[in-house]
Amino acid sequence: MSQTFRRALIALGFIAAAWPAVAHHAVQAQFDFDKPIEVKGKLSKAEWVNPHSYFYFDVADSKGAVKQWAFETTGPGGLRKAGLSRQSRGGFKVGDLYTIHGFASRDGSTSGFATAIGFPDGRVVTIWFGDPNAN
Repeated sequence: MSQTFRRALIALGFIAAAWPAVAHHAVQAQFDFDKPIEVKGKLSKAEWVNPHSYFYFDVADSKGAVKQWAFETTGPGGLRKAGLSRQSRGGFKVGDLYTIHGFASRDGSTSGFATAIGFPDGRVVTIWFGDPNAN
């Protein structure tokens, strides 16, 4: 194997190893920590995926018009540490009404970053413990 070919393979290995770090975004880049929000809606879909989980809620405005909100939050491991579980384990249920606390998206869309979720039975589970203003 030539020296040039070996070097090219090593360089490609470093690029491939660094790619996940480049592809991952900072929460602060997408969500505005100066805009806390509280939204009440019916769960329509939950995606327990890494590196972030997503929850979709049907939210009615003051006139009764329903819009879908998407909330990003920590991954499945962080959700389990907070004491949350999937529907199949007695946790989130599609169609139930939840109160979502978090931060609004910077682009003004119907999306946000969830930091706590209020359940129909009155429980409020904190999902994210980070200080949004920490460096």
